[in-house]
Amino acid sequence: MRIAIVNDLALAREVLRRLVASTPGNAVAWQAEDGDEAVRRAAADRPDVILMDLVMPRLNGVEATRQIMRSSPCPILVVTSTVTGNYELVIRAMGAGALDAVETPTLGADGAVVNGEKLVARLAKLRAALGDVTRSWLAAPAPCPVPPPSRSAPPLVLLGASTGGPDALGVVLSAFRPGFPAPVVVAQHIGAEFTPGLVQQLALRSALPVRIARDGERPTPGTVLVAASDDHLELACDGTLRYTPVPVNYPYRPSVDVLFSSASVSWPRPGVAVLLTGMGTDGAAGLGQLNAAGWYTIAQNEGTCVVYGMPRAAAELGAASEVVPLPQIGLAVAAHVHAMQKR
Repeated sequence: MRIAIVNDLALAREVLRRLVASTPGNAVAWQAEDGDEAVRRAAADRPDVILMDLVMPRLNGVEATRQIMRSSPCPILVVTSTVTGNYELVIRAMGAGALDAVETPTLGADGAVVNGEKLVARLAKLRAALGDVTRSWLAAPAPCPVPPPSRSAPPLVLLGASTGGPDALGVVLSAFRPGFPAPVVVAQHIGAEFTPGLVQQLALRSALPVRIARDGERPTPGTVLVAASDDHLELACDGTLRYTPVPVNYPYRPSVDVLFSSASVSWPRPGVAVLLTGMGTDGAAGLGQLNAAGWYTIAQNEGTCVVYGMPRAAAELGAASEVVPLPQIGLAVAAHVHAMQKR
């Protein structure tokens, strides 16, 4: 992969340069000393990945991420001196389209890079994701010994998102009013350590309570549950949620496909599923399984996506009942849920 490095500190740039150069298959595309330069360089020479610092002069990493994802979208990993100390900025950067965040490696006394393992692992994960092999990793869901479709069970709403998802999820959830008659379950590609911040961010924009999904609980109407694990969240045959490491080597975690696929056989009546902005193809095959099972399926349209990857894959598969601009998705979901309640 061609990797760009954005950092105002010369030492940090050198550490990252050494780390990139030492990992097989990777090379430095270019370096920038601030966000403003990064926006210009990305427009002239779009790399495979950008390693983006947060605190920089002229234009910080959050706004640089926002501008790059608007004009020259590509995968962005936040690399900052302290994730904990810059937590609010990290969450804002993810809302603008960054994929993940790790702390900046340092140099040891012998000149070797120290604490670079997490960044190397994130780059390997991203390489697998960019390989676009996800469709072949989703196995058909095993049939569940569930009772026939039941009108007593509420319709379920499933939301899946990746790059740019935090902001998009906030827009969708803001359309749901108190007393919303369906449970809502969210799978957003995000590290488990950042999920509490995502939940807080979504709660500020939602009239419904938003919290982390607990292993073994049953989704209930009027509550938004967010997957919070480096494993996957799925619906078991008894209608409860559980975390699972399978598929182990799947590059997207938590996987939208795993959640969607499990719901296609585990929930006793059709609901509504939405696939929002994101890189890659995760969620497209699962959306197709839900569509085939009678669910109403929505993909976000290209014009309102930060990255038109996952929804594009769904549209190309014929998995979406409808392709909808982001500002209209929440209202469309609510209308279909209320219509299903009357059936």
